[in-house]
Amino acid sequence: MRRADRVATQEWPRTSRIDATHVLERIADITGVRLELEGAAPGGEVGAAYVRWPDGRRSVLTEGRSRTGPLVDKARAAGVPTARQELAAHVDGARVIVQQRLPGHPPQVVDAALVGQMIAVNDRLAGLLATEPNPRPADLHLTADGPGFCLHEPLRQHSDRTARLLDRVHAIGETHPAMLGDDLVHLDFHPGNVLVVGGHLTGVIDWDGATRGDRHFDLVTLRFMLTGQDPCAVRLLDERLEAISERRRRAYWAHMSLRLVDWSIRHHDDATVDHWLDVAESGLS
Repeated sequence: MRRADRVATQEWPRTSRIDATHVLERIADITGVRLELEGAAPGGEVGAAYVRWPDGRRSVLTEGRSRTGPLVDKARAAGVPTARQELAAHVDGARVIVQQRLPGHPPQVVDAALVGQMIAVNDRLAGLLATEPNPRPADLHLTADGPGFCLHEPLRQHSDRTARLLDRVHAIGETHPAMLGDDLVHLDFHPGNVLVVGGHLTGVIDWDGATRGDRHFDLVTLRFMLTGQDPCAVRLLDERLEAISERRRRAYWAHMSLRLVDWSIRHHDDATVDHWLDVAESGLS
């Protein structure tokens, strides 16, 4: 049952998709570099575009809200296929980056073989930031809004069901509000952010949220996204996640629940909201 006094979905702040044509014009004005737009890149909620340099090189244009280039370099040095950043600029208050175009496309089929490769990538991130100065723990945003995502009020007002989920998220956040660890965490590790060629993983993209923490967070993210899909792939993840406590897994699942339900309320339809509610509740029961 919907709440009669709920705020209409369109009134919540929405994240706009990148306007590649405008961004390329501004990059030319700012840097003098004129890149040719080849077309939209598949997938992604904010969007990305394929571009070509004057010398014929092909790259990808996307927004980059954070400066994670050094972290991506660490992942590449550890054997993870990542893209080098080639240009960065501030356009109309937003940071945009042009990065190397890796071979492959997001997978159409996600099976146990691909998940096994993603788990192997995850293993390479273990302890990569152990020698870095101790930062603040990574906030899971379970008790207060995140920076443009994990907003709480949309869940509070959308429906009784989403409000109950928010209450559960808050309760979990009271005891486990942050993520600790020395690993490099991608923070959005799902099949839409990997590239494959012939079933072989050729790239991991969209490191904009990368941070220091517990790499198992990324496996919980992947498990959340694959709920109800290939049972063998899901079993692989469940076996690996036996290595962490139920308390940690529940906190990471709560983060993903808040994140996906909030985003769906603000950007998608009720069917999508209900889908992610089903997934959220399946892991918090």
